[in-house]
Amino acid sequence: MPENIRYIETVGRRKTATARVRLTKSSRTTVTVNNKELSAYFPTEEMCRTALEPLQREPGADHFSITALVRGGGTVAQSEALRHGIARALIRHDISLRHNLKKAGFLKRDPRVKERRKFGLKKARKAPQWAKR
Repeated sequence: MPENIRYIETVGRRKTATARVRLTKSSRTTVTVNNKELSAYFPTEEMCRTALEPLQREPGADHFSITALVRGGGTVAQSEALRHGIARALIRHDISLRHNLKKAGFLKRDPRVKERRKFGLKKARKAPQWAKR
């Protein structure tokens, strides 16, 4: 990280969840999500692992203090949005990490979102039952 920059801020997204991630150099790794510890914010160990995958992939990227503001979506989408934001921040810190993170699929914003409901239908594609008479 250049000396004149104190932190790197990026945005990660998934479905309707957005995560604003701040990456700061630190002596040890700490992760805070919405002013809570990572394990206190996400209910399962799997979601915590998902959020921190970019840090585990890269051996030199383990001494950062990460602060995130996460809004919208469900908890799984929020953990994946956090993963996307952390990966983007690591790229801005060190461009040589890009190849491995891109190969793992952490840099692509997952575009799948819920389809909107259409009029005349019960849901996005489910039609009411057809009656002959």
